[in-house]
Amino acid sequence: MDNSHQNKSVQLSVIIPVHNEKACVKPLFYEIKNVLDPLSLSYEVIFSNDGSHDGTGAILEELYHQFSHSIRVVTLRSRSGKAIAISSGLSIARGRIILTMDGDGQDVPSEIPRFLSKCEEGFDMVNGWRQKRLDPFLKRFSSKVFNLVTRILSGISLKDFNCGFKLYRREALESVAFYGGLYRYLTLLVHQHGFRITEIPVAHRPRLHGSSKYGPSRLLSGFLDFVTVIFITRFLIHPLHLFGTLGFSMAGAGLLIDTYLSVLWFQGQSIGQRPLLALGNLLILIGIQVILMGLIGEMIARFLHQKEKSFPIKGILGPPSESHSQEEKRPQFSPH
Repeated sequence: MDNSHQNKSVQLSVIIPVHNEKACVKPLFYEIKNVLDPLSLSYEVIFSNDGSHDGTGAILEELYHQFSHSIRVVTLRSRSGKAIAISSGLSIARGRIILTMDGDGQDVPSEIPRFLSKCEEGFDMVNGWRQKRLDPFLKRFSSKVFNLVTRILSGISLKDFNCGFKLYRREALESVAFYGGLYRYLTLLVHQHGFRITEIPVAHRPRLHGSSKYGPSRLLSGFLDFVTVIFITRFLIHPLHLFGTLGFSMAGAGLLIDTYLSVLWFQGQSIGQRPLLALGNLLILIGIQVILMGLIGEMIARFLHQKEKSFPIKGILGPPSESHSQEEKRPQFSPH
């Protein structure tokens, strides 16, 4: 059965970022197609080709010419990272429901109906949890450390923050800005915007083709990205709340030190050679500079708030995306 997905109204967009996955993209597409065709919903599969140079682009072009009614391809000029690949796919997606999955074949498409069912329960985002993850030990261990730290510091009781298998209502995903490695924290970003999130265990397969693009070295970068997420979710709109607090605290401490030394000076003691005097003056100076940084940050935040999104897109195979009204009703579908 081959649903006619040429109608303009698309309920589900499946976005798959790929980089050098020549052996995976074709079987993955057929597997997704076999899962989604029997369902009573219109869909599109969007492959975001992140600067592949192994022939992945040619395979995707071949698939597009065969199944132009249900597949679209966006090609980036060079490798830009998973966040940009997902964002560029989102920029041409027409579905009101967005599902992302990795292009290495380890995510199992037969799990998609379970995501859809959970979404129908009223959740705005459904996160996949690779309960029995079939990856090398070092990769699994670093991921567990990463998830444990994120769970403790964020206060969100999810088990697999960096799983790429996720489903979103469109308005939830469009409400957040993510770049670099921040795609790992999409769950946290969406949660911070007040959307309802949940998690379901999903099957996971070993990688059969190609090699992993990630290693344990991303543990440190992941932690730094987490610090970034905390900053942008709490202080992006008003950075002076952070820099002002730090600046006034430092300047206040310096003022207290200088006040103490002034009392000693009035009592006739020499303070000119005391290192404490230099420390007090330094804290006041640095505190004032940090406050000024906060004020500059406020101006930058106002500017960035108006800035348009842009992606290094080389070309798009498929019809252009239509604008969607926020007042549009949530789509109804029967995943069974």
